[in-house]
Amino acid sequence: MIDRNDGVIRELVEQAKAREGEFLDGLARRLNRGRITEAPQHPFRGAPDFWRGYELSGEQRVELFMKNWASLGGVVQRFADEDGLSDYIADVALSLQAKYLIRFDHPLLEGLELENQLPEVEMTVWQEDATEDLKAKAAGADIGIAVVDYAIAHTGTVVVASGGNRGRSVSLLPTAFMAVIRAESIRTRMGEVMEELQKRFGHNLPAGVHFISGPSRSADIENDLTIGVHGPGIVYALILDN
Repeated sequence: MIDRNDGVIRELVEQAKAREGEFLDGLARRLNRGRITEAPQHPFRGAPDFWRGYELSGEQRVELFMKNWASLGGVVQRFADEDGLSDYIADVALSLQAKYLIRFDHPLLEGLELENQLPEVEMTVWQEDATEDLKAKAAGADIGIAVVDYAIAHTGTVVVASGGNRGRSVSLLPTAFMAVIRAESIRTRMGEVMEELQKRFGHNLPAGVHFISGPSRSADIENDLTIGVHGPGIVYALILDN
């Protein structure tokens, strides 16, 4: 019985290949050219050498990132010190009338002392050993705040790798997302970031490495662009110089 079934399957495969060949032959005739039966040669792989060697200065990277992030619909601000950054986050939270905020458990964010500036806002810190439902907290949060790993100047992208105290939901579920970026973490090209991620993690990538370019958007229903369907509809890139 098994041999008979194998024979039937082989016959069906041959019939399908014959019909496919007839179809492709017909296309070639209509195009008035011979049918291509061998894969074309691909002498080049990856980015060209001139692009691999392309680099911008630190200030140029910051300026280009800011320009591209804004062009994608994001809000971008630059700060000389942590006091200015802290004040800005607090002002935005108050202007948005935020009631719930969730953030990474990160020394930089800890030093901002946002809890003191926003005593009326419920503040949740994402910690690996937390007993509360952090995903539910993130889903109900008005603002999520993360210190990102990298930013990419040429694409206006921030890169966030998840971890025990760096939950993916912080950047994906709140209504608004704030990406805190150290100026020295901005790279010129995406290839640089991919190489650094490879060096850091090898084959042991974290559960999530998110590349975020502006607010969440979707146009899969009658090409009608909608903001904030699958993630935050408002995104802030907050660059810290020091």
